[in-house]
Formats: sequence, structure tokens, C-alpha cells
Amino acid sequence: MRYDFAGKLVLVTGAGHGLGRAIAVAFADLGAKVCASDLAEEPLAETARQLGERGGVRLLDVGDRDAVQALAAEVEREAGPVSILVNCAGGVRGQVGRPLEEVTPGDWQSIVDANLSGAFWCTQAVAPVMKAKGYGRVVNISSRAGLATSLTGVQAYASAKAGLIGLTRQLGHELGPFGITVNSIAPGFIRSNPTTERQWEAMGQGGQARLLESIAMRRLGTPADIVQGVLFFASDFASWITGQVLSVDGGR
Repeated sequence: MRYDFAGKLVLVTGAGHGLGRAIAVAFADLGAKVCASDLAEEPLAETARQLGERGGVRLLDVGDRDAVQALAAEVEREAGPVSILVNCAGGVRGQVGRPLEEVTPGDWQSIVDANLSGAFWCTQAVAPVMKAKGYGRVVNISSRAGLATSLTGVQAYASAKAGLIGLTRQLGHELGPFGITVNSIAPGFIRSNPTTERQWEAMGQGGQARLLESIAMRRLGTPADIVQGVLFFASDFASWITGQVLSVDGGR
């Protein structure tokens, strides 16, 4: 099985670091033209360096629908229609687990916007051109938290990631007649960015050991483990698969 994404334009959100950056670079390595977006300017510069002439980067808050629409239109004018969308933006926005009565409306909404609403806005923005072409691939990066519970105890994160899985199924059904597949990856815990590093350290040696013991493979995943699932869903090998969720968590 060999992947070839030559001639495909791929939009990857949340590509400033970690999983998003790894996904963007992997597509570029396989011949795609990549547009990588993120809210954070400094880490996005490193993504730009790794992509080189194979792609470009854009600052984007996926929770801002108008900004998403503007970016999609700009990318189409400059580089052509988006063939593959990877919704990887998300995270806990610096929040930690707290009793639900302490969570403010702003705290809740910021995480939902980043992890769920943003995926909807981005898919909404590229769907018309995918429909016109009769081809498209959408891959949503959810989380094991969306299938079970969040290790951090952040209610909005677990809820938004579960919502993203529901959105995947619904859009897979809606967009299938147009030749567009919509699938999701649900990663387990991966040390891939500053936030997950802080979470790992906060567990302490005892918590780290317990987490590893709960994983059948007895190891944490790597960004490369997630990349392989994304590439598969985005490829023609998965052309008759839609609305599905693939857990990539080492076995829990």
C-alpha cells in the first residue's frame, strides 16, 4: 500500500505543533500541497519551515466562522479547491479539571468552539467546492475522551470530542452522495505538545505507570501512529468508508 497525494490540496487546522504539524508534513512528503493553519503564530512558523515550498501557513481561529469562510475563499483563489480537510484544531485551551459548578460560560464555550464548532465551520466552508468536484475527504481528530471520559476531567473537552464523533457520522451520511467521505480518528494520550507534556508531568510517576498499565501495548502513542490513520482515511483505499471512528490508542 503506497499513498500518493500529488495534485491534492490539503487543509490542516491546528497545525502549529504536535499532531497537526505531523499530519501536515506527512501529506507534503507524499506530494500534496498543504495549507496549515493555527491560532498560535510562533509555533506555526516552525511548521512553515518544515513545509518549505510544499505548502503555506495561515493564522486562523477556527471558532470564528467569518474568518474560516474568508480563509477558505482565499485558499481557493490562490491554490485551488481543497480536496482534503483535516480538522485537528482543539485542545483544552489551558484549562484544567474543575467541579462543574465552577465552569464559566466562557470557559465552556471556548473549548466547544475550538473542538466542535470549528470543525463544523471548516467543513461547511469547503463542502461546496467538494460537492462541485464530486470528491472530498474530511478527517476529524477526536479523542478517546469522546468515547469514554477525559483524563483531565475537563467536561467541555469530553463533550465536544463526543460531539465531533456525532458530527462525523451525520456529515458522512449527508455528504456521501456527493463523493465525500467523513471519518474520525480517536487518539489515546500522546505527548505531542506543551499541553500534553504538562499533563504527563502532572500525573507523577505513579499516574504515568497506571496509564501505561491500562494500555494493552504498554506504551504511549506517537504522532506517527495517528498520521497513519489519517492518511488511510484520506486515501482512495478508504473510498467506501465514511461516518466511522477509528480508535488509535494502543488498546484500552
